[in-house]
Amino acid sequence: MSPTLLVVQHVDHEDAALVEELARQRGLTLEILRPDRGDPLPDPRACANSIALVLGGPMSVNDHDQPGMDWLREELDWLRAWHQQRRPVLGICLGAQLLAVAAGGSVQPLQVGAPPQQLKELGLGAIHWVADPSDEALLKGQPRSTLVLHWHGDRIHLPADATLLGSSLHCAEQVFRIGAHAIGLQCHLEIDGDALERWIANDHDYVVNALGAEGPDRLTQDWRRLGTTLQEQGRNFFNAVLNQLIEISQTH
Repeated sequence: MSPTLLVVQHVDHEDAALVEELARQRGLTLEILRPDRGDPLPDPRACANSIALVLGGPMSVNDHDQPGMDWLREELDWLRAWHQQRRPVLGICLGAQLLAVAAGGSVQPLQVGAPPQQLKELGLGAIHWVADPSDEALLKGQPRSTLVLHWHGDRIHLPADATLLGSSLHCAEQVFRIGAHAIGLQCHLEIDGDALERWIANDHDYVVNALGAEGPDRLTQDWRRLGTTLQEQGRNFFNAVLNQLIEISQTH
């Protein structure tokens, strides 16, 4: 039986995009879950042969104690149980933050400089791999740096047992793993051009606040020049991720 990809989605415009496409090509069954709409999350003990994909959203993991955010606290508890049972999981942006906190880390606003100034890291830019590709199956064949989309204002402080794989100039904790079963990306490699336009439309004020009035147009222009490269590198990375997580799912 093919594995099931449990896609935990938080807002309409942030879907699984490229990861979903690659999963379907491999014959995985996809199940979309919306905890923000009251969808129940399955008991991890009953999820043999399943992989969790936890996506992004505009909320912060630290909002779980705010009014109306009970669902986020419940999702964090669920992810903690999932991780403790070493079930395979990929977290992207908010999903990576939730994964890090579930595993014992924390999340704080991203600050740079002295005195510290809060920063929104947004736009197409590079990350560099800080782990040795010869020691990391996820990085085999990767160039020393990879083009990604940044879209966040928080920073992950990793749990002690995490392995840092990739960093950017302003935010060290971009890609990490915890053991072999849990992989997190603060950045985005899963996006396509249609998704980017939806993000710009839905988060227009956030983009302008981070990049100025010309920011939305600049993002679109940058995608026209660089989007093909980003998607190619995303396919390479997520194929390696799926290879690893599918293998783990079949041993549980």
